[in-house]
Amino acid sequence: MTTWFITGASRGLGAEIARAALHGGDDLVVAVRNPDRVPEDLKTAPNALVVELDVTDAEAIPAAVEAATDRFGGIDVLVNNAGRGLLGALEEVTDAEARSLFDLNVFGLISMTRAVLPVMRRQRSGKLVHIGSRSGFEGEPGVSMYSASKFAVAGISEALSAEMKPFGIQSMVVEPGVLRTDFLDASSLSLAAQRIADYDGTPAHETLDWVDTANHTQLGDPVKAAALIHEVTGGDELPTHLYLGPDTLERLEVKLARIEQDVAPWREKSAATAHRDAVTV
Repeated sequence: MTTWFITGASRGLGAEIARAALHGGDDLVVAVRNPDRVPEDLKTAPNALVVELDVTDAEAIPAAVEAATDRFGGIDVLVNNAGRGLLGALEEVTDAEARSLFDLNVFGLISMTRAVLPVMRRQRSGKLVHIGSRSGFEGEPGVSMYSASKFAVAGISEALSAEMKPFGIQSMVVEPGVLRTDFLDASSLSLAAQRIADYDGTPAHETLDWVDTANHTQLGDPVKAAALIHEVTGGDELPTHLYLGPDTLERLEVKLARIEQDVAPWREKSAATAHRDAVTV
């Protein structure tokens, strides 16, 4: 029996991953800020435990982890799903808005992972699944701070893949494209309080217009996405990155082409910046 601990599991992709785990016969910890908002099917499942948890409250996390291990004996999969978005040109975003975003998307993930790792080290097994974003490998206008937070998630996950390998613990970042959830609602997405008129008609503000038209008509199906995440996580070996959705795959090809385009004209001069007597690694 596999025990899943999923943060932000009351709705959206988190709730669908939770349902996939239950349908797979797994044990489940549903970690949410407001237990009253947990769907009835997750709340009443006999092999599910609902814990109240705000991952930005680092002091509250150990008790939630302890409740999970007391109930199920361990934690096999941690899904760091809790997060939100922030729209606005970089110049429009205040320090307070940026720090609030990072407190949830990055530092909440760090605190949660740090609390679960001792459990997994004792088990000598475990899987870390971090929900990143297509914006975590390609910075996009109007979402610079969100992109920065998801770039951080990808970097943390890659480092954990190497750090935790000696303990039998694997780490994967899932990078989905747009999913038809309520992520673009005000409950999950904030707009920078400041709006600078000079950005009207530019790519940064075109993103704001896109949100109005795209909400609840997004390309990706969260049920199918969750099913694939569950399938991949249930395998023996996690990929370092799970690129999820046709839009993600399309933008990944653009990113790879751009990297080659940037590298090609400067490759020789870049290599020539080394000391002549240096030993390459």
